Amino acid sequence: MTEIFIEQADWLIGENWQKECTLTVQNGTIKEIQANKANAQSKGISFEEPVHVVPGFIDVHIHGTAGADVMDGEAQALETMRKALLSEGTTSFLPTTITQSIANKHRALQTIKETMTNESKTSGAEIIGVHLEGPFINKVRAGAQPEQYIIEPDMDLFHDLQQSAGGLIKIVTFAPEKDGKGFGNQLMKEGVIASPGHTDASYDDLRPWIESGGKHMTHMFNQMRGVHHRDIGTAGTGLLSSQVRTELIADGIHVSPPAIELLYKNKGADGIILITDSIRAKGMKDGLYQLGGQDVTVSGKEATLADGTLAGSILPMNEAVKNMMAYTGCTLAQAVQMATVNPAEQLEIADRKGSIAVGKEADFTVLSKQGEVLATYVGGEEVFRRNN
Repeated sequence: MTEIFIEQADWLIGENWQKECTLTVQNGTIKEIQANKANAQSKGISFEEPVHVVPGFIDVHIHGTAGADVMDGEAQALETMRKALLSEGTTSFLPTTITQSIANKHRALQTIKETMTNESKTSGAEIIGVHLEGPFINKVRAGAQPEQYIIEPDMDLFHDLQQSAGGLIKIVTFAPEKDGKGFGNQLMKEGVIASPGHTDASYDDLRPWIESGGKHMTHMFNQMRGVHHRDIGTAGTGLLSSQVRTELIADGIHVSPPAIELLYKNKGADGIILITDSIRAKGMKDGLYQLGGQDVTVSGKEATLADGTLAGSILPMNEAVKNMMAYTGCTLAQAVQMATVNPAEQLEIADRKGSIAVGKEADFTVLSKQGEVLATYVGGEEVFRRNN
């Protein structure tokens, strides 16, 4: 067993902050939490300033970072992502595909399956499944998804892709208005999250999905039908439906700060899942990069196609947490919930991830009071520390 005590630390234990916690960790799992009790046997882990310790972030929608992309279909690309994500406090993630040729999809999914089977959990952020974004979407809301590969929902094809993924596909982004054969309902029956996205769905198109237990929407407001007073569209349905949690790219670019505030006032901390939707250019210099075979120009904090279409983000998850506080006035605990508890509950892994609690995996992140990631722990082991 290992005891972990961090000096000058406020720990987010459940919904409450506790000082001077000592965690007892065995085989990567928290066995005991002694609140308000410093470790008397040895000096604690120290940083140069007071810190917050929060659960490790969970990113359910991410294409790439640090020069690597899921669609590279290479184990090394996934390993690069796993290590790079630690610097933003992310300890678990769903590698996310983009609309591409079916052959490329199979290759990427097979590589994810093999990597997840062979990965050492403490060598980087843990792959906990796959988010299949495309090809079952609507061309009129393609955004940065290559239109030539978009097809209508096809359950047989999904099963082929799921076989390549070894059953790891947890979320499928799809266009409900293109679903004439019960694709979304069948996904949900099979335990897969059917998530409207890149869609022109009306409220009426979405009603069967809502009535069947739909609970998740892909990158809220982006590439979906907006609100009109005679048809509240996809976005309005997400705002209205209390059972639905919405993904959000909280960079202030994909969604304006007032729209983020509007979403928060409707959904609250319980109804939002922070994502990055980041591409390989995250953490890299400005310049020209590739996304799904398309040129993407990165300048400052924006990534765009040649026609100006936004093409994913370069947003780190800790920045998303900071931005939520700035745009909505929510607390740090509430912002962290949107990046930890909510995605864990959505993926039905809250019994082992998403919060710091006895019986759960010892994945946590040390933040400065300014929200910068100072260190990241996976399974109770320090796997990242910022160089000052």
